[in-house]
Amino acid sequence: MQTTRLELRELHDGDAAFVVELLNDPAFLEYIGDRGVRTEADARGYVARMRATHEQHGFGMYAVRSRATGEPLGLCGLVVRETLPRADLGFAFLARHRGQGFAREAA
Repeated sequence: MQTTRLELRELHDGDAAFVVELLNDPAFLEYIGDRGVRTEADARGYVARMRATHEQHGFGMYAVRSRATGEPLGLCGLVVRETLPRADLGFAFLARHRGQGFAREAA
C-alpha cells in the first residue's frame, strides 16, 4: 500500500535491526510494553508472529517506510486484542519520525 509519502508492507526478516530499535525505544516500552526483543534473532521471531497474524486474520501490523528514502519510520496496522470486540488500530514510530503526521497518514 502507498500514500503520498509512505509505503506500507508486511514485515520481513530484513527489518530485524529496525524492529530491535523501535521495540526498545523508551516511549514504546512505556506506552506499549516490553516485548522482550533485544537481538535481531528476537526480532525475527517477532516478525514471524506478526506474519502469522496476517495469515490468521488477513490483516496485522505493517512496516511504514518513507517512499522518498526507503527509511523505516514505524509500524501501523490493525491488531486483534482479546479485550476488544473488533480489531484495534495500533501504531508506533521512532522518535525522530514522530510529530510529522505519519501515523495519521498510515492509518
